[in-house]
Amino acid sequence: MAYQQFYSGFLNANKNKQHYACHSHYFWPDCTRDAMLAYWDDSAKYVDAKWGYFFETLVPELQQRISRILNTGAPQQIVFAPNTHELLYRIMSCIDSRTPYKVVSTDSEFHSFQRQASRMQEQGLIELVTVPTKPYATFTSRFKAAIAEHNPEIVFFSQVFFNSGYVVDDVSGIVNSVLNDNTIIVVDGYHGFMAKPTDLADIAHRAFYLSGSYKYAQAGEGACFAHVPIVCNLRPVYTGWFAEFGELDKPRNTGGQESVQYSVDGMRFAGATMDFTSLYRLRAVLRMFEENDISVETIDTYVMAMQRAFLDKLAACNHPLLNEQHLAVSDASNRGHFLTFELDDANITKALALTLKANDILTDYRGNRLRFGFGLYHTSDYIDLSALSKMA
Repeated sequence: MAYQQFYSGFLNANKNKQHYACHSHYFWPDCTRDAMLAYWDDSAKYVDAKWGYFFETLVPELQQRISRILNTGAPQQIVFAPNTHELLYRIMSCIDSRTPYKVVSTDSEFHSFQRQASRMQEQGLIELVTVPTKPYATFTSRFKAAIAEHNPEIVFFSQVFFNSGYVVDDVSGIVNSVLNDNTIIVVDGYHGFMAKPTDLADIAHRAFYLSGSYKYAQAGEGACFAHVPIVCNLRPVYTGWFAEFGELDKPRNTGGQESVQYSVDGMRFAGATMDFTSLYRLRAVLRMFEENDISVETIDTYVMAMQRAFLDKLAACNHPLLNEQHLAVSDASNRGHFLTFELDDANITKALALTLKANDILTDYRGNRLRFGFGLYHTSDYIDLSALSKMA
């Protein structure tokens, strides 16, 4: 199938440019434009009654679709928010922070976690235990050992590390290694959802899974979600009025007063008023995938083939820096949907990224790591690295 047909709007707006940053901001399919207009039309039609309409139609459909993609068997445990940081902080607010508590994580987490956790550690609210992701071959065993040693209140790690593309090979094994039932486990799935086939059936009862649509779900910013563990009774302090939707916990007496009530399903982690335009876009994209028989497996197979085509063309350029010897993850079976090249230092990386940009090759960099992401709108003909031959 010629997948480029679904992206004509963004492709036409970026003619003569090669976009390799879909691990950060994927081009939106054309169907998302109609979705935004549909949101306006429904808002005009339902006005103040639109919230009920959204939660009766839009939200349940998305819950069902996401649950099927992740094989959770529990669509009612999917809750939405404008960003994963909001969901993360809501989860962390379940812990009694009057005394510092332990968090075990890695040195390769995105800023939504890393910045927040660092600030909380700075404030003396948490004790952050950071496990290096390298060497990747021993990461899982080392991470399990750190969890066992520290017995933390929270375990947080990514399914795919954003700064390298390394895919954790045993997410379920890590989750199931946590023996303390009171430990909260959070998996950041933002670089895995709709990119790598993901089956949460074995851990749906135990772990939170965070993701959203800005990257591989292709619907842009503002549509993030969490799978909340089945039969979760946590009561986040950071809470909003959406958390009262649906069936509520039974009232409890606390000092003669009823305690704050929560929804009995994943909505207990909901926030407050948000713009649902992004959820309309996400619904349109997921419908498009279904209508055209585009599964996560199909996407993964296609994108990994594009990575191989890119690397083959790159080899012909004989570039001293951009070559397979500098790949952060050389084994394709452990790699997400982007290639990360580790260079000597941040200045060299920045200079190369700017030179590529001047030649209309758009990518991004973090420190000394230059990243090239791939998507359905790439083809072998789209990949033109002739400019690199001149730069070699």
